[in-house]
Amino acid sequence: MTTIYKICGRPDWRAAEREGMYRGSDIDARDGFIHFSSAAQTVETVEKHFSGQRDLMLVAVDAAVLGAALKWEPSRGGALFPHLYGTMPLSAVRWAKPLLDENGGKRAFPELEP
Repeated sequence: MTTIYKICGRPDWRAAEREGMYRGSDIDARDGFIHFSSAAQTVETVEKHFSGQRDLMLVAVDAAVLGAALKWEPSRGGALFPHLYGTMPLSAVRWAKPLLDENGGKRAFPELEP
């Protein structure tokens, strides 16, 4: 099983829990797909795109549940990143945990499964 990760604001995640699906962030909507990262890419993604932000969630997702709507496409430096073309059903979520706010410019992460 391949686990991929989504970083999002806690209010967006709470809305997804109420709706039973995650529709993505404003940036996801602008780009036309929901951005995810592999375990190896997650820390860098948070540092690059979420530095200084508070009240974040880290969501672990079973990539297989997303089916053909999930595409691995080149992004940063040509690395393949998972992009979901559609909404994410909460049935794909393995777990969702708050990401601790930065302390001295660094965040603590839970163990990430590949």
